[in-house]
Amino acid sequence: MSRKRLQLLAESLSRSTKHFSEGEVECLIKLFDALLARSCSQFAVSGFNRIVFRDTLFAAFGMTDDVVLDRDCFAVYDLNGDGYISREEMFQMLKDTLIKQPADEDPDEAIKDLIEIVLKKMDYDHDGKLSFADFEQAVKDENLLLEAFGPCLPDIKSRIAFEERVFPDTRKL
Repeated sequence: MSRKRLQLLAESLSRSTKHFSEGEVECLIKLFDALLARSCSQFAVSGFNRIVFRDTLFAAFGMTDDVVLDRDCFAVYDLNGDGYISREEMFQMLKDTLIKQPADEDPDEAIKDLIEIVLKKMDYDHDGKLSFADFEQAVKDENLLLEAFGPCLPDIKSRIAFEERVFPDTRKL
């Protein structure tokens, strides 16, 4: 990748994220290119799919995809970024999930009942809110709870569109 293209890509990506500086994004791109060069034959056969991503994370950083997914999903649900999923945040995420309530029941009460069920299942330290540790343990015990408050992972079409937009040359390998 040319220096100019690297700089343009790093500028573009760093503007769209608040978690990484432009220099950090540039380092990540260089790391990606190095990993791509080292594993070119594997990418040529299967593309940069979930399995290749998991293997790369493990080989380069000793990380498993469960750690990444748990933390990313938790961050999506932690609406105010305070490190906890509170009752109020749960209410905001769950308020549109009930399709039809009985006419004599207050919809807000049904959501509050649902929140109590969630807390009984996921709040391991019984403090009335979910910490990352609570969330991680609940997901380990029952992986379907990963998206308990709604979708937090992109669908396959969105991921492919993103990859094609950000890394157009990798599809040609």
